[in-house]
Amino acid sequence: MSSDRRRVEQKLSFVRPRKKQRLATIAIEQGVIEVDLARTALLVIDMQNDFAARALAPRINRLTSACRTAGLPVLWVNWGVRADCANLSPGLLEKGRLHGGRPGYGEPSPSGRGGIVVRDQWGAAVSDELTVGPDDLLVHKHRFSGFWDNELDSVLRNRDVTTLVFAGINTDRCVFATLTDASFLGYDCVLLSDVVATPSPAYVTDAVHYLVDLLYGVVATSDALISALGEPAPNLRPLTHRSLP
Repeated sequence: MSSDRRRVEQKLSFVRPRKKQRLATIAIEQGVIEVDLARTALLVIDMQNDFAARALAPRINRLTSACRTAGLPVLWVNWGVRADCANLSPGLLEKGRLHGGRPGYGEPSPSGRGGIVVRDQWGAAVSDELTVGPDDLLVHKHRFSGFWDNELDSVLRNRDVTTLVFAGINTDRCVFATLTDASFLGYDCVLLSDVVATPSPAYVTDAVHYLVDLLYGVVATSDALISALGEPAPNLRPLTHRSLP
């Protein structure tokens, strides 16, 4: 290295802007919770073409629209595996096939539109029935939890997010796995019971709600959140545990 190298003055700023608090109260069964909307984001789990739950689409479209209007980030967290499935274990691949009952991760889709939940292919994209905003973010995952071995946590922390609101499918699988990991990472968690669904028996959903309320966060509804955002709640029919296609 040359001894006459000139020293170049630099001015770096590590100061990050702090968001002004926007406090709101959300009604829950036990009373109310207070959240800072400036540090709250919506995670929509697995609402993608290979898994599309059509019964949820109108409610989720209403919810995402209200969140965007209120300035809340909307993140779509979808399965998006490598085409060669090189980082998926044999056990996970077998569970994905339901022991031969359906095509598994990366295998040709019955739709004829690429491999099952392969990243950058049709099946891993947000469902065609849902509206994606220009500022929405898509984060791919390759485990049941949306936080494992990907960039989701970094993306949220760069946006100074501390509270997460959950929608999508399936309540007892990827939604619950992502929510519990979020709790372990220090996020405050709100499960919206009317915009999640699962084909599992109703008692499984009851157990998830019980555990979320007991240990991991709170259970609320999208109507309650939309009211807290200052918009009238949607007039949509109630969903049952079996409302999946």
